[in-house]
Amino acid sequence: MAVYNDREAYIPYRRSDLIDLCISDGRLSIDQQAIFREFCDILSAYYHFQFHSYLETVKYNFEPFNPDSVTKVVHRPNPEEVQQMEAELIVAVTEVLERANYIPLTQEFLQRAFKVKSLIDLKTDIDFNEFEQIVFYYRGDVTQIIKTKRWFWHKEIELDILKQIFVFLRFKDATYFEEKNVDVSKLKFIPGKAYVYYYQNVPKPDLEFLFPNIKTSMTWKDRLLLGVPAIGAAIPLLLKVAPQLLLIIGVIGFLTLGRPVDIAALRADANTVKDLAPLLLAVLSLLITLGGFGFQQYAKYQNKKIKFQKDVTDTLFFRNIASNTSALSTLIDFAEEEETKEILLVYYHLLTSDRSLTPQELDDRVEEWMDEKLGTKIDFDIQGPLKNLANIRGNFTQADHLVKDQPLLSFDEQNRCRLLPLDQSKQVIDYVWDNAFGN
Repeated sequence: MAVYNDREAYIPYRRSDLIDLCISDGRLSIDQQAIFREFCDILSAYYHFQFHSYLETVKYNFEPFNPDSVTKVVHRPNPEEVQQMEAELIVAVTEVLERANYIPLTQEFLQRAFKVKSLIDLKTDIDFNEFEQIVFYYRGDVTQIIKTKRWFWHKEIELDILKQIFVFLRFKDATYFEEKNVDVSKLKFIPGKAYVYYYQNVPKPDLEFLFPNIKTSMTWKDRLLLGVPAIGAAIPLLLKVAPQLLLIIGVIGFLTLGRPVDIAALRADANTVKDLAPLLLAVLSLLITLGGFGFQQYAKYQNKKIKFQKDVTDTLFFRNIASNTSALSTLIDFAEEEETKEILLVYYHLLTSDRSLTPQELDDRVEEWMDEKLGTKIDFDIQGPLKNLANIRGNFTQADHLVKDQPLLSFDEQNRCRLLPLDQSKQVIDYVWDNAFGN
């Protein structure tokens, strides 16, 4: 059983397609094909029922932290109960993520990724101290060629893309932010609540934009591009209005001091003060000129800010699959699908093998079959499906004799896999499904 550091256990195909592929493989007779499909259907229904209990547990424990909750509470949990619910929630979510073949991303990995220049040209900052819990997993790490536009030409860059990302973030309570003199009402999130997101096709340098507490600002390049032209335009403007400005200063000085100010360039005396019409016109002209320039620069800044916000919104909105409760439901669906696919692949290859296989041999056979049939290289996780098949136990009839409590899979003295024949396996899974609600 080989171990591959450059492969994932994730099987990127639908369960129905894999069942069709097994049947079209030509190793099952016509009669076996029908029974095998029925076996797969009942097994899928059974695991759907099993994962439904996970969903109920997750939804129940998530309720105190759900920022979108609209239901009324009959019994409000006390702080000890809330702490226990959070612990059970994290354990359940982490277990389901691992069963769905997701890979954890550590905080150290995220911080390294943040240092890589993003496709969105923004200065960003994230305070990890604001979080009580961070659960960050991904599935599917690929490299793609992305076309970007820089100034007046297009450029192709190679970018690492994470196909699916699951994010669970719980913020600290309001007390933490109040102690930092933060206005809680202006936060973009609710302190103490948990935010759950499912994203797809996110470049690694853009991972920081998945955090709701991200703070963005313009880079030094953008500030220079905005500030230098502003300074360049302001200098001739100030030179143009300087005589009017000096005139106003002279008049103010005369009115306050009762005599002309000794500045040669001002030329303000009693006669000038008496003639208010030119003065008012000069003041109005100066205000309009400076106001127009200031508004022009403010509009440029606001347009740049709106463009930044649009870039961030596009990154999040068009890559978001689900949020909060719907994200947890999606996770359960993915885990159910992934685990069922693993079991069916193991069962099919044991069923069609002309000899008994060890777990290592079976693991290699599944990986080779996926590569041969679909051109997909995976690092198959053999232990999980073997354990699941061994845990499925039930009754079947053989020569009018009832055989009770038999597992679909067992092991001989040489640790080779022993699978029940297809007819008996079908009876066992029928028995398990018929009695699922009574267990």
